[in-house]
Amino acid sequence: MAGNETLSARNRDAMDEWYTQLTDVEAELRHYREQLRGKVVFCNCDDPYESNFFKYFAMNFNHLGLKKLIATSYAGSPITGEQLPLFDVEGLRDTRPPRDVYKVEIREVPDLNEDGAIDLFDVEHLLRHDANVVTSLQGDGDFRSDECVQLLDECDVVVTNPPFSLFREYINLLIGHGKQFLVLGDQNGAKYSSIFPHIIANRLWFGYNNGGTKWFRVPDDYEIKTESRKKVVDGVKYQSMGRIYWYTNLETAKRHEELPLYKRYSPEEYPTYTNYPAIEVGKVAEIPYDYDGEMGVPITFLDKYNPDQFEIIGISTQLAEPMSKYAAKEDYASKKGNVVGGTGKLFIPIGNGKHEGVYERIVIKRIGARS
Repeated sequence: MAGNETLSARNRDAMDEWYTQLTDVEAELRHYREQLRGKVVFCNCDDPYESNFFKYFAMNFNHLGLKKLIATSYAGSPITGEQLPLFDVEGLRDTRPPRDVYKVEIREVPDLNEDGAIDLFDVEHLLRHDANVVTSLQGDGDFRSDECVQLLDECDVVVTNPPFSLFREYINLLIGHGKQFLVLGDQNGAKYSSIFPHIIANRLWFGYNNGGTKWFRVPDDYEIKTESRKKVVDGVKYQSMGRIYWYTNLETAKRHEELPLYKRYSPEEYPTYTNYPAIEVGKVAEIPYDYDGEMGVPITFLDKYNPDQFEIIGISTQLAEPMSKYAAKEDYASKKGNVVGGTGKLFIPIGNGKHEGVYERIVIKRIGARS
């Protein structure tokens, strides 16, 4: 039993040590090239010898026209200096620094081997031979430390995969310091009470490549219980996640694309909630084009949200009235028929005095709808 508890605790810590694949970094960053030009980019949750974010920016430093690239390591990382070597080529594995806490600051990446292209050999040579590039940190490298916050204040844009367990604190730190950012996070993070107001206020939205299956490298001793979510390639362990989204406040063309609406409203197909004056829309694709009132839609709507087309009113957990005002507890239940609490949850009437709960909903209204 004690061993299982130790493993569970280790797994919780390891949830903050999921390393993003370079293909996912490249697929998303290609949309922001002009917005990065002339900027100072900070990867404040990225050991440069392990991170594909750092690898991407270092290799594309000149192509992107960056002013400076900063990356910091973290003393608490169980992977730092052990896995995901930046220089994963023959003869270069011994170039990594000893396991400690440091920052890397790059202001230029010259073609040192004069082969006509910037590649990992040029970056490796720069880190190895320029004493001004790699320096030790005084603290532990935590993104909340005074040292790292000072670096945050120096930068224009933050790009990284932050610790999942500290996502709320992380996002609010960036917004509080007025930074632009592009970071990965769980889709459900959008529902947090400290995050959702930023979405309503258009201080935060989703990027391009959201959801689907993304594979992350995890520590070798990380327990993956579902076989379909695990793979080992060349001795390296990966786990898949299906609800990882890009959170950003960098402008995107996607967020101004109009969502096509083709369904006509009918009270039979779109029932009104028992405990809030809005209609239930079970699928984002079926938002009616002719309904002027408030509508409850799945959280996946946020990936399609166009602030020129819709207004976000709020989230069901904050808007729904207690069901105890409308029915006895035995008369309202979950989708599966289980008796549930009636606070912070929307219910639809299903006949015979019964009411059925739905998943959390984003409550929206069409822009230009009649009041």
